[in-house]
Amino acid sequence: MSITTRLVTIEDYDGILALWNSTEQSKRALNPVDDSREGIERYLKRNPTTCFLALSKDGTGDEPQIVGVILTGHDGRRAIIHHMCVHPSYRRQGIAQLLVEKAEEAIKKEGINKIFGLVFKDNDGANSFWEKLGYTLRTNLNYRNKSLNPDVPQGQ
Repeated sequence: MSITTRLVTIEDYDGILALWNSTEQSKRALNPVDDSREGIERYLKRNPTTCFLALSKDGTGDEPQIVGVILTGHDGRRAIIHHMCVHPSYRRQGIAQLLVEKAEEAIKKEGINKIFGLVFKDNDGANSFWEKLGYTLRTNLNYRNKSLNPDVPQGQ
């Protein structure tokens, strides 16, 4: 099996959505507006150089299969990892770390010096992964959320 990476394009949307739907943790992070084709297209226009796919060419078909994705963006000051997912069948092979490294490298090139990500508190595997990569848990902040669209869930 060979893993390659490349930038995400909107043409990848259907494959990314299928990947997100391959795991309950990723499915519960989606919302029908921001993670729609239009929402992701808007995100990619703002962040054309910081979102990456991992592709597997394992001999089962002509087209490489999307096995991982990371959506990373910034506001000119701080970067955020919005979605990072590796297909359950491809985990523990270094793909997630490869995607994070690609995103961090791209963010550095944009002149951004700090990056953060959001992880569900009950996702022990993901929290352990991020800790191993040096992402520390901030306990001095509260994450506040307000939905401006009734179709976007407020969250807990």
